[in-house]
Amino acid sequence: MAVSRTRRQVRLSRALGIPLTPKAVKYFEKRPYGPGEHGRARRRTESDYAVRLKEKQRLRAQYGIREAQLVRYFEEARREPYLTGESLVELLEMRLDALVLRAGFARTIAQARQDVVHRHILVDGKLVDRPSFRVKPGQVIQVKPKSQAMVPFQIAAAGAHRDVLPNVPAYIDVDIAKLRAELVRRPKRAEVPVTCNEQFVVEYYSR
Repeated sequence: MAVSRTRRQVRLSRALGIPLTPKAVKYFEKRPYGPGEHGRARRRTESDYAVRLKEKQRLRAQYGIREAQLVRYFEEARREPYLTGESLVELLEMRLDALVLRAGFARTIAQARQDVVHRHILVDGKLVDRPSFRVKPGQVIQVKPKSQAMVPFQIAAAGAHRDVLPNVPAYIDVDIAKLRAELVRRPKRAEVPVTCNEQFVVEYYSR
């Protein structure tokens, strides 16, 4: 099953043109083109709709969420007194699983979500098992003390994931040795390490 999941992620990465996992980066180096027998072929110019659809799919894939979830985030972002596209990314970035990944407690968004669902993560000392939990500025995220002895978290505490993850964004204060992180303020879109033209996503949903 793990191999199958890896292959799916690599195939999706090639289709979207962005590496979604560290393993996908290596595949991109070998095959920097789309999947399938026509992956190398020169493609026709994509329609405006296709471009916007792909951008929406890119955003979804990087956070590992369902379509219905992304729609809800979009509707919430549209009600905020900021640019809708920027608000959308900022709201997604305050998800608990996203911050577990940014802090370096996990290697991929799927692993981060699994850590939360399997009840390894505390927020302000309380167990939270919902990946979509909205972390507020000032709240502290920490791996549960009993879980810190597990090999995956010992690896994380040694900083082993830092070679495949982006630099820790300024909106998170991380003590990786203690597997502790604090969201110090709301993220700003320019700081969020996701590849996406959020304006195209707004245009897709506003059509």
